Amino acid sequence: MEYFHKPIMVNQVLNYLNIKKDGVYVDATLGGGGHFQEILNRVGEKGVVIGIDRDFDAIENAKKKFGGNRNVILIHDNYKNLKKILKELNIDAIDGILYDLGVSSYQLDKEDRGFSYRKDAPLDMRMDKSQTLTAKDVVNNLSKDELKRIIYEYGEERFAGRIANFIVERRKIKPIETTFELVEIIKDAIPAKARRKGPHPAKRTFQALRIFVNDELVGLEEAFEDAISLLKDGGRMVVISFHSLEDRIVKRLFNQFKKENDLPYKLQVLTPKPVVPDEIELKENPRARSAKLRAAEKFAVLK
Repeated sequence: MEYFHKPIMVNQVLNYLNIKKDGVYVDATLGGGGHFQEILNRVGEKGVVIGIDRDFDAIENAKKKFGGNRNVILIHDNYKNLKKILKELNIDAIDGILYDLGVSSYQLDKEDRGFSYRKDAPLDMRMDKSQTLTAKDVVNNLSKDELKRIIYEYGEERFAGRIANFIVERRKIKPIETTFELVEIIKDAIPAKARRKGPHPAKRTFQALRIFVNDELVGLEEAFEDAISLLKDGGRMVVISFHSLEDRIVKRLFNQFKKENDLPYKLQVLTPKPVVPDEIELKENPRARSAKLRAAEKFAVLK
């Protein structure tokens, strides 16, 4: 299966990145390379585009697509290690960085990855398959209280307590091993009236488990702060998020750097309100429905 991820809000991303010829840009969440390709098309032969992804499949796919370009650098790593990555590349500063957070279409559609509640697969959910912790480990080994916390905090699921209780009771009979087994447990836990309204009943729990397994929110603010420090004067940062927890972090951080601080630079927030996909894009790509884009530009503070 080809690693493909339909890029979201491409025109808006390119507009807010304000790509310069010969600039240095980072796609911190490479995925299927859709945004990466568009950035590469605009930097020219002397520009550099760095693609980072913790999913080895994404990097291997990108090597096939972009390996012939001398101005392309592909890194299998976590974007939270951006400072280390750029130091090893002898790059001191960048003109722009893009984060397209969350899970890719490829990861959702590839059954053996275990991200989707619509496909029966082993409970995995690892973005980086070299790590040991899986969703199966989480649901079978963590305490009821810890499961409740994860499902409530990361999934914002109001039935987190019932779902955690049902998981613990079911695993006493046999280990929970597949996505569909977990979906059935979640459906049993959520009252029938609540199941008939809103999104798929397993959506929030699966989101929560994915975030926990991949440590998505831990260190996210520090990672963004690192990226801001590495931007050149006039450099831009664009973040696409898919749930309120991520979006709140981005909004808070942008506003924090917008105000007075002790640093020699500040941010100008380019998106007072988050930018969302238009109806045309949503018809073509329903998975973009929860996407929110925020952007900011760094500028030096004259002391």
